[in-house]
Amino acid sequence: MSLVIKNLQRVVPIRRVPLRRKMDMVRSILGVKNFDLGIICIDNKSIQHINRIYRKKNVPTDVLSFPFHEVTATHGLCHLLGFTHNSEAEWQKMYSQEKLVLEELNRCTGSRLQPLSRGLY
Repeated sequence: MSLVIKNLQRVVPIRRVPLRRKMDMVRSILGVKNFDLGIICIDNKSIQHINRIYRKKNVPTDVLSFPFHEVTATHGLCHLLGFTHNSEAEWQKMYSQEKLVLEELNRCTGSRLQPLSRGLY
């Protein structure tokens, strides 16, 4: 079981240790102690952008959930293979590769996954 906490915003102070303890308790209460979880805290502008891309709703929201193993693993694997998105040209290459992989995965599984870097540039 792993828990990754990343804070990419500066508005609300995040105390990782208490949050980690509480999330461990929540997983225990729900009976999913062996469930990997990633929590990323972002600002309203960023979550609105992601909400618009994935849910077609152009408003901030409090929580968005994604399957950790499908979308993020594909994105991470592209990085491990040398793809980056530090410039628009690099992003274009990585986006194309990630999109190709996810389209095939969607075709095989019936899911509707999109690249995490969609709309970055």
